[in-house]
Amino acid sequence: MPTSAPPSNRFARRRAETRQALVRAARQILAESGDTSVSIQAIADRADVGFGSFYNHFESKTALFDAAVADALDEYGQAIDEAVQEIDDPAELVSAGVRLSAKMAGSHPEIMQILRHRGLGQILPPARDSVRAGEAPSDRGLAPRALRDLERGVASGRFAPLEPTVALSAMGGALLALLELRFARPDIDGDEAGANLAEMVLRMLGVPSDDAHEVARRALPELA
Repeated sequence: MPTSAPPSNRFARRRAETRQALVRAARQILAESGDTSVSIQAIADRADVGFGSFYNHFESKTALFDAAVADALDEYGQAIDEAVQEIDDPAELVSAGVRLSAKMAGSHPEIMQILRHRGLGQILPPARDSVRAGEAPSDRGLAPRALRDLERGVASGRFAPLEPTVALSAMGGALLALLELRFARPDIDGDEAGANLAEMVLRMLGVPSDDAHEVARRALPELA
């Protein structure tokens, strides 16, 4: 008959569960207030783990909150990727990214609150000279995907010739402003606000007005 898992496997599983509990607790704190001054004891209590367990996984609160942000951005990027995998048009990809992000304020509020509290630095990709030797730039979140779509749109002539990183900065700022509006005014129609922002972004990128209006109101793929 089957035997139970070896102790080493149980230990590894419990260790992973403890780490994830700490990351979940940090994500909740970031979403609720963005306040990283909370004590390690308060984090451990929220995660329902012992105080000493913290240092078995993270060397500092900064390391934990960085891991929590990375975890949220991974979930964010994967959700967008899965939804738009059948779309080829760079304009529709940019539009869908903006509109789905606006929709996620309602469907994935924790992720979007983290993005809101952490600011534009979580939208823009890191400077290449800030990445340590031997590492690739981060592929987390929407930023690298949006940058890729902007570059493809410029190369194909779908977008006007522009500097993609500057365009991404403008898009990111507009998206953060929309998130502020969505959370401050939950009565506002989030789908319509997302479509309006997507249309404005496409016009900024050089897509003709009529085309931008139509693309920004195409059927939106479902989020997982």
